[in-house]
Amino acid sequence: MIRQIRGTVLSIEPLGAVIEVAGFGIFVYLPSSETLTVGTEACVHTHLAVRQDGVDLFGFAEAADRAFFELVLNVPGVGPKTALSILRRAPREALLGAIAKRDTQYLTRIVGLGKKTAEKMIVELSEKAGAGEAHSDADAEVFDTLVALGYTDREARKALSSVPSSVVGKDARLKAALSAHT
Repeated sequence: MIRQIRGTVLSIEPLGAVIEVAGFGIFVYLPSSETLTVGTEACVHTHLAVRQDGVDLFGFAEAADRAFFELVLNVPGVGPKTALSILRRAPREALLGAIAKRDTQYLTRIVGLGKKTAEKMIVELSEKAGAGEAHSDADAEVFDTLVALGYTDREARKALSSVPSSVVGKDARLKAALSAHT
């Protein structure tokens, strides 16, 4: 199992990045490539997913994100690409908080999961995940505001996911989401 790679970033693509390791250009699916820059060295914590028709490598900036991703894979009906999509739409801490609070509304509206999948996720992970930091209720309000301004659910989720977790407070997160969309 490949648990970590280190190499030069050759290119950044919409779903991940190509990293050169020992002369090979390896494509790694990433939840976010914001921390990577073409031509610089990167160290990525990875999960290797083996399928019938090939293998995929999923990478994360932090080992804790990889651990959460692997936890989500234990949920029936959730594969690696769905698990990665979940991490693209909300920070790990907010997801852990929503699971700990059994907040299906957050998981369905912000993350975009179906109700049954969100409920399965809560049932499967509530004890394993432990209590994470509570997700911000501001995100739900920002999401609702974006939809009220005419964004589709998908556009609102995308705009909200582009807001760094360091931006706190409803007004600041709304302003950052609006500026990310323009």
